[in-house]
Amino acid sequence: MASKQMLVAMFAAAALAVAFLPGLAVATEHMVGDDKGWTLNFNYTAWADTKQFVVGDTLVFKYNSPAHNLVEVGGPDFLSCTKPANAVVLTTGEDRVTLDKAGRKWFFCAVGQHCQNGMKLKITILETAPPTPQPAPTNPAGKLQARFGEAAAAITAVAMAVLVL
Repeated sequence: MASKQMLVAMFAAAALAVAFLPGLAVATEHMVGDDKGWTLNFNYTAWADTKQFVVGDTLVFKYNSPAHNLVEVGGPDFLSCTKPANAVVLTTGEDRVTLDKAGRKWFFCAVGQHCQNGMKLKITILETAPPTPQPAPTNPAGKLQARFGEAAAAITAVAMAVLVL
C-alpha cells in the first residue's frame, strides 16, 4: 500500500515539475557592451534596450584598468555624472555585479570625462521574466490540433493515475 502511495506522490511531483518547467528561469550573465566591453564610444542605452534583466542575473563589466573603472550610483548622481564621496569604485577590469533585487541600477565610469562622454549604463531589473507568449495557431486545423494535444496530455495524466492506483 505504501508503495502505491509513493508512486502516486512521485507521479504528482513529476506532473507539477513538467507543468511549471516553462516558468523556471536560469540566471543570465550579461557581458556589458557585448564584445566591445565597458569602453568609450559605445551606446549603452541602446545596448540595454535590447536586454531583459531579472533578479539573479549578473552584469560583467570588462575594461582596461586603470583607463576605466566602475561606480554604482543613484539616479541623481547618474544624471549629473557625480561620484559621491562614499562611492565604491571597482577597478579589477572584470567586475561582476549580481542583480539581487528588482528596480533600477545606475553605473558609470568615473575616470576623467568618461561619464559625460556616455560611458554610463542605466538598467531596470524585473523580479522575474515575463512569460514568453506562445504563437496562436492561425488556421482552424492548427487550433484543433493544439486542443487535441492538451486533451491528450490530460487523458494520459488521468490514465497514469488510475493505473497507479
